[in-house]
Amino acid sequence: MSLTLTVLGTASPHPGPGTPCSGYLVRGGGAEVWVDAGTGTFAELQRHTDPTRLSAIWISHLHADHYADLTAAFYGFAYGGLALPAPVPVYAPRDCAQRLAGFFGRPDTGFLSGVFDLQPLYNGHSVRHGGLTLTARAVEHDVEAYGLWAQSDGRALAYSGDTGPCDGLLRLAAGADLFLCEADVDAHREGEVDPVHLTPEEVGTAARIAGGVGKVLVTHVGPTLAPEDATARAASVFGGSTAVARVGETHTV
Repeated sequence: MSLTLTVLGTASPHPGPGTPCSGYLVRGGGAEVWVDAGTGTFAELQRHTDPTRLSAIWISHLHADHYADLTAAFYGFAYGGLALPAPVPVYAPRDCAQRLAGFFGRPDTGFLSGVFDLQPLYNGHSVRHGGLTLTARAVEHDVEAYGLWAQSDGRALAYSGDTGPCDGLLRLAAGADLFLCEADVDAHREGEVDPVHLTPEEVGTAARIAGGVGKVLVTHVGPTLAPEDATARAASVFGGSTAVARVGETHTV
């Protein structure tokens, strides 16, 4: 089975009409994984698959535009008739269970275990579902954050999550057939580098320096940028195939 990426949402930092926040469906090796659960993406996920078929959920970091729809998914699985055959593994930063329990006003996290099998990510964390391997690589953000390396049948997808320029991003992107990367900010303050997000030019630079990147897919474009402009700017630096991530599109890696 080929490795594919379906775009569920790309918006930052809040959803817009027809544009949920960050979320993707990765399929490969017989597995289906919901990668980032930004606001609005649980609804979009249902356009493309039955959520009860998910092999796992993978969360890059605990900002609302990347994980808030876990609450919607919990309601769907626990109360909405979407009966899971077993609790779905959720790979996420270590505080995810406490965040979710807080949303539901619960002092404990045990009630989540009937729906979510929460497992903490760490740098180098690797797990296999069917023929799909998911490996986490730490990146630099203002909270604990990870990029994802997803590989199946000799093909590889790298996803930046949210990050500033860092060596971890370069190691993550190296050799990826498809590099899905955020371009959230237009420009840094003069003489400074933003440790939290990337400019379009930094996306292109990362892809070029990392080496072996087949194609760049630009996502999570911030409100001060137009996605098409951000993509053109990234392409001018990368010098290779570059496209904008659009909700509903599926890319074969």
